[in-house]
Amino acid sequence: MSKRTVLITGTSAGFGMLAAVELAKRGWHVIATMRNLERRGRLDAAIAEAGVASSVDLVQLDVTDPASIARGVADTLALTGGKLDAVVNNAGVAAGGAFEDIPDADLRRVIETNFFGVLGLTRALLPTFRKQRAGRIVFISSEAGFNGQPANSIYVASKWALEGWVESVAYELEQFGIELVLVEPGPYVTDIWQSSSRVAPADSPYRRWTENAFRAGDAHVAADGGDPQDVAVKIAKVLEVKHPRFRNPVHRTAHYMHIVRGKLPSRWIKRGVEAYLGLRKVRL
Repeated sequence: MSKRTVLITGTSAGFGMLAAVELAKRGWHVIATMRNLERRGRLDAAIAEAGVASSVDLVQLDVTDPASIARGVADTLALTGGKLDAVVNNAGVAAGGAFEDIPDADLRRVIETNFFGVLGLTRALLPTFRKQRAGRIVFISSEAGFNGQPANSIYVASKWALEGWVESVAYELEQFGIELVLVEPGPYVTDIWQSSSRVAPADSPYRRWTENAFRAGDAHVAADGGDPQDVAVKIAKVLEVKHPRFRNPVHRTAHYMHIVRGKLPSRWIKRGVEAYLGLRKVRL
């Protein structure tokens, strides 16, 4: 039997890289994509260490560039014989800071990557899945998809938009045998936060509050952040189980916020987050 095939975006580091290796170890043919192939070093090393080089092909794909999406999909289907079993929409970026301080270019970059990029790649692959009358599409969301977070509003907005779109488009795709699945990680130490811009201008009226939010957020992740390999394993499980859940929180914090979101008033949740992070102490 031929190997199951999966395309994964954003595999140069983090969840994408770990998921690519995990799935290759489980016998999948992985098409690992990234915006810049010059950043493939860590993935190459991880693949070599796991001994799965024959199961992974690398393809250049920038989800914010329609021409790159078209080339990446064509290259992928050429490698898989025209079929594809699954996609993991993992590529993502963030920009931290008070909304008023974040440059418009950063706001748009986050939405273009985390939301419109996902839509663009999904649309490009739907003809293949419809023809097959089968396919599973996994979307890496976040606990931010159902819980507001201080100094992280544009990232949260991108994940809320993603969750609403996925839940809605699932209605029309089910008739073609296409399954949609959300994976919603809690706090994990990954490259997205280290590489993301953090905006706190010296003359900003939010500066003290923002810097405190950054410190408190970093301390929270350092103290409670999980092993990102857990997310890679969850991605593999939702791809391999016969009937996956639609929403899949990963990490106890994500499970907790998933539950309280529908049970507690929003003002209580907000006050709890502020108290936990010590944000009210630095209000002007």
